[in-house]
Amino acid sequence: AGTSSLRITLKPQSNAPDFPITPVLPDRPYPAPGLSLTEITAPQEKEIAGLKVTVRPDPATVEVRANDGTLIQSLTFQQDGSVSFTLDEHPVLGLGEGGPATPKGKDWRKEPVQFDRRGGFDRMEPRWQREAYGSRNPVPLLIGTRGWALHFNAPWGQVDLTQPETGRYIPIVMKSEAAAPQTFKNQHNQLAKGIPPAASIIPGLVDVFLFDARDPSVFMRDLSGIAGAAVMPPLWSLGYMQSHRTLTDDADIVKLVDTFREKKIPLDTVIYLGTGFTPRGWNKHQPSFEFNPEVFKRDPATVIADLHQRNVKVALHMVPWDRDKLPSLQGNIPPLPGETVDASHISTYWPQHEPLMKLGVDAWWPDEGDWFDLHERVKRHQLYHQGPIASFPDKRPWSLHRNGHLGIARWGGWVWSGDTDASWKTLEAQIAVGINHSLSIGPYWGSDLGGFLANKELTGELYARWFQFAAFCPSFRAHGRTWWTRLPWGWDTGGKHGPIEDPEAPLVEELSNPAIEPIARRYAELRYQLLSHNYTLAWQARETGLPFMRALWLHYPHDRTASAIGNQFLWGRDLLISPVFEKSATTRQLYLPAGSWYDWWTGIRVEGGRTINRSVNLSTLPIHVRAGAIVPIDPIR
Repeated sequence: AGTSSLRITLKPQSNAPDFPITPVLPDRPYPAPGLSLTEITAPQEKEIAGLKVTVRPDPATVEVRANDGTLIQSLTFQQDGSVSFTLDEHPVLGLGEGGPATPKGKDWRKEPVQFDRRGGFDRMEPRWQREAYGSRNPVPLLIGTRGWALHFNAPWGQVDLTQPETGRYIPIVMKSEAAAPQTFKNQHNQLAKGIPPAASIIPGLVDVFLFDARDPSVFMRDLSGIAGAAVMPPLWSLGYMQSHRTLTDDADIVKLVDTFREKKIPLDTVIYLGTGFTPRGWNKHQPSFEFNPEVFKRDPATVIADLHQRNVKVALHMVPWDRDKLPSLQGNIPPLPGETVDASHISTYWPQHEPLMKLGVDAWWPDEGDWFDLHERVKRHQLYHQGPIASFPDKRPWSLHRNGHLGIARWGGWVWSGDTDASWKTLEAQIAVGINHSLSIGPYWGSDLGGFLANKELTGELYARWFQFAAFCPSFRAHGRTWWTRLPWGWDTGGKHGPIEDPEAPLVEELSNPAIEPIARRYAELRYQLLSHNYTLAWQARETGLPFMRALWLHYPHDRTASAIGNQFLWGRDLLISPVFEKSATTRQLYLPAGSWYDWWTGIRVEGGRTINRSVNLSTLPIHVRAGAIVPIDPIR
């Protein structure tokens, strides 16, 4: 399937489907099978893609070793349709975005953050949840840091990692043609549709990609080739984005941008929420495409032109409240030869967006969609990439999604982690969430800066620490209820800036803190100083599959300590980022991999291969630069 990867398929001799069996992977040619068997009565051996493959009967087992005899992985296909594979003491990463639900009776703020997926039974159900992890976007891609990876190419399944030496992938077995019953709801108390219809699940079929991941860079390149390469984003999407929830009028919209300019805080994009999630949004209601006349006293085209003159882009939030009133999200834009274009085709939905883009709207935030099954999720992401390109071929599309899947970046989709609670535990968890997302979904990820749901734990200190972390996330975007507390100057307003939208609002005494705005400005400026560097990371994501946020394992696979770390990450190859996630911290304990490193702020050289304690104050995010690296610095814009 790639330079160091195999595709292993167990197909029933009857009812065998045409590939692909899921819409996630692009339909591409694969080499002829290196080994094809209709019956196994004795062990069979063959070298394929530089790997030694042994197939054994009773039970059917595929063992893959390197040429030196090192075991990569051994798969056993059980009679019940499950697949067993080997585990050991090395961490297992991936499995998409998010983490486990909090056990009943437990305080989520006191639970350890899950980075290593071992020890859990994952039902792999997409779900809305708040607390520390945010949305769960499951992907059946497991990455063993010993040097293997498995991607189960199936619409759905479960993963059992509760045993120390053996893991299991358990496919869903349908008892009828009806869709699987749902056991979870989204935040609007609606049952989700996340599991696809039974017709798409073939009993007895197993299709799995096995990767030799001893060289993580080769693995990521192979994975990108199979899942589809990320497209290049518009340059402005790597800048700072400010979400604006409760709108007063169009003068208020322009004033917000003017305030950023007056305060000399860099800003590239403003995002306006739709009415329904907030009392006064950009549109009349959801899912209306008509501008709200109570907000836009002037012609919307004039307002958007004013914003463009101030060098900011405009993104609009859109929610399909009633899933059943939407098309079934099938087809392509433009339609491929032979496609039937009727009311169920996605091209019937996209034209509603075109008039707004002709007015100057630059991008979209299609929210919700927890109830979409996997096929519809892919089509929705495809819609917001193919649609803008068909209508405006000279512009690179950008869209932000709550849901994701492996390969979403080939449709230019960005994902954020959903409606998290503002807390120190959430900040810590989001580091691990971002790393696992980047390994198993795609390179474009971020969180609501400051957390979405405000409470007494949301303080200027937490906001500042989150701002520092977000400056080193692909999506650098502030958003949340009681939205003005996500403004860089919101913590020095005395609480008089805007409406309170949360039952637990931030403490009033926290809202007269002049120290926060300069810290936010400092890290916003740093983000723009690294713009050329970050754009290069986007190119690397496209060409090599390596994400912006990189698990230390990607570049230090033989360092057991580095591979287990989920609260630090590499930003590209050369910058080691160690976010501070403890309240009132004066030191940050961090690990430096082998080699020499330079402290970004002091220039002091530090030898790696050890743990150090870096002293910090509120304005300090520990950053270390790998010795020998060249990091271009742009002027502040």
